[in-house]
Amino acid sequence: MGKTQKMNKMGTEKISRLLLTMGVPMIISMVVQAVYNIVDSYFVSCMKDPNIPALGDYAVNALTLAFPVQMLMVAVGVGTGVGINSILSRSLGEGNKEKCSKISGNSIFLALCTCVVFVLFGIFGVDAYIASQTSDPIITSMAVSYLKICTYSSLGVSMYMIFEKLLQATGYTMQTTVAQIVGAVVNMILDPIMIFGWCGCPKLGIDGAAIATVIGQFISFFIDAYFYFRCNSKHFNTSLKYMKPEGRIIRQIYQVGIPAIIMQALMSILTYSINVIFVRVSTDAVTAYGIYYKIQQFVFFAAFGMNNAMIPIIAFNYGKQDKKRVNDSIKYGLIYTVSILCAGIIILQIFAKQILGIFSLTESTTDLAMLAIRIITPGFIFVGANIAYQGIFQALDGGIESLVISLLRQLIIILPLSGIFSVFVRNGQMGVSLIWWAFPITEVVSCLAGYVFLKRIRKNKVDVLN
Repeated sequence: MGKTQKMNKMGTEKISRLLLTMGVPMIISMVVQAVYNIVDSYFVSCMKDPNIPALGDYAVNALTLAFPVQMLMVAVGVGTGVGINSILSRSLGEGNKEKCSKISGNSIFLALCTCVVFVLFGIFGVDAYIASQTSDPIITSMAVSYLKICTYSSLGVSMYMIFEKLLQATGYTMQTTVAQIVGAVVNMILDPIMIFGWCGCPKLGIDGAAIATVIGQFISFFIDAYFYFRCNSKHFNTSLKYMKPEGRIIRQIYQVGIPAIIMQALMSILTYSINVIFVRVSTDAVTAYGIYYKIQQFVFFAAFGMNNAMIPIIAFNYGKQDKKRVNDSIKYGLIYTVSILCAGIIILQIFAKQILGIFSLTESTTDLAMLAIRIITPGFIFVGANIAYQGIFQALDGGIESLVISLLRQLIIILPLSGIFSVFVRNGQMGVSLIWWAFPITEVVSCLAGYVFLKRIRKNKVDVLN
């Protein structure tokens, strides 16, 4: 037991350096994820058809409508992974190798179950889902086709996200970054080839974007799986015999994981609901929101990378009962995450015009997206604190507190405000810019609640440690 604790860098290396050495690869990995999300939007925005003016806008709109389900697939993987990450890191800190093996095996079993659910949704639910957001036949056709390909092939994303978390929980963040980058690069190379029919490939349009995404996800899965069996076997038994489901282990994973899944799924609910609200203003508003959302992911995903580094470090040292290292992890985690978001504010405010100029969009859509960046990004400083709070809460078994922050940020405050503001816009009483103010207002209120929760959790769980 003591040997396992001493050998693992999460229990020995200086926290300020450890967060960077583990966090930077995760940040790179997450930013690459954001890059290939936006690459899809860029290439489909360049689609042309002489019979369909502004086909690129239609295609981006279709991706925006499909995106909440893709986010939901990620949400289930990330949320389950948060539970895995927390209890696996803690078990490593305790030196319980047998439990680590069971956690890992059951995690792979859960990934397979997740895949089955999304395949069934692809077969029976995609048409009704897209029809609930639009009646435009061109957008509907593209969105349904794209989303069915993604859901039918969900094994890749389900498995790679679980193997990624299993590696991150044991400190192998560089390996997961390699897997993420290789998959993303393959996706970006295949996107134009398959969308436009280059290099002898048939011209597949928006279906090509979906196929390229799926291929990239499978490649990341295979690389992560290779590293998992090679690296994690040094810490515990990685035999597939541990895939046999064990109720106690699954329950422990989801005690932390279910609030995290709900928290991540709220992003899908938010995006879907905003699409429904904004379409009443204009289809340009929906497309502008989709473009803004992809751009903000560069910054948010970087912060999530630091969040992913915080969770295993805090959980490991909490399992060791090391009060000082837990407190240091909280302090530096907050500092680094907020700093990332502050850098994002500066970059997006200065280069908003140049970034939006990448996309082949109509002038009205570009203007709306520019307004979104100008109004929403100053609130990123509060986003940084909120993301850090949620990682801290998850690592310390504060799944409910983390969930409450997510509910405030992505449901309870944002949706009523967006709905109310959109009514004023539709009635011509205020400019379209009003709809974007709901976002920074929401983050400020949520940050105040997160600060109160942090004080309570530190008092009840950290201050009592040795």
